[in-house]
Amino acid sequence: MSTSPAPPKKVNHAGLEILPYRGGKTTLCAGCGHNAVTERLIEAFWEMGVEPWSVAKMSGIGCSSKTPAYFLSQSHGFNAVHGRAPTVATGALLANHTMRCVVISGDGDTASIGIGHYLHMLRRNVPLIYVIENNGVYGLTKGQFSATADLGAKLKTGTVNKLNPVDCCLMGIEMGATLVARSFSGDKKQLSAILKASIAHNGLSVIDVISPCVTFNDHEGSTKSYSYMKDHDEPLHELDFVPGFDDIEVEIDEGESRVVTLHDGSRLLLHKLERDYDPSNRIHAMEVLHESSRRNEVLTGIIYLDNTRPSFTDTLNLGAEPLATLPENRVRPSRDVLDQINEEFR
Repeated sequence: MSTSPAPPKKVNHAGLEILPYRGGKTTLCAGCGHNAVTERLIEAFWEMGVEPWSVAKMSGIGCSSKTPAYFLSQSHGFNAVHGRAPTVATGALLANHTMRCVVISGDGDTASIGIGHYLHMLRRNVPLIYVIENNGVYGLTKGQFSATADLGAKLKTGTVNKLNPVDCCLMGIEMGATLVARSFSGDKKQLSAILKASIAHNGLSVIDVISPCVTFNDHEGSTKSYSYMKDHDEPLHELDFVPGFDDIEVEIDEGESRVVTLHDGSRLLLHKLERDYDPSNRIHAMEVLHESSRRNEVLTGIIYLDNTRPSFTDTLNLGAEPLATLPENRVRPSRDVLDQINEEFR
């Protein structure tokens, strides 16, 4: 009795199945947008053929900072102090610039306690992927407004936000990131394409992902909810949408606007900009962000791209060998050299 041979296993360009790109089981809330971001990260790194053990994952504190535990189980990882992931990642890349680095942060982690560290990472153009899982609230401390909460947004308690939001994309473009994008956690195709472009980019990629909090910020009056995104998303590029549980797929032509209704009856206005949008025009990129904000729309896609500016590690001319791999006799000054240095400061 003959049996059919087992079908060949599906592998990527590195000859690896997708299992090494997965991580532990998520402990986040069911329907949390952060879990969708995790799936896109797994797919992007696998499809790009990046070896998991060549990646360093960094995070700070918050719901978003749990995400690195859920992808690339064979990679390196470090959970930093609240808001300090950009600094820790910069140090790690200076020690070994051959590593790929992805930082998973949140709106509180980035735009509040960590904003100073975020700014210095931006101006240095550190070559890493910086994903902001942005839900407009502090999920671990019961849903207070974060610094990215929109003016007029309302909490479940009825409290209305009276402060202007921090726009992490505008800040990224102004201060020196060389790839700046915004997406929605439910947009499979767009977010996947942005992540793959970021993996290929030699420089700092900042990706602000609107990722609704189903526990504290998915109610009427919230501007980071699934329903608000349905009404106000304005994508630059091709878009799909996935709500908290069942998939909703949308095909939109360039320049077309469409209202999509969610399962709870809320709506999202999707608008895809024309194909001839030029992401290399820095001033225009900031203008379209300001204009979309004025219209209460969420602009999504790759908003800014500069392939000409050298990254931080290129600027420092670190050499081919990573500093972390050099023996002590090559990195420690000799007694004569140390005496000469000390003498110069007398």
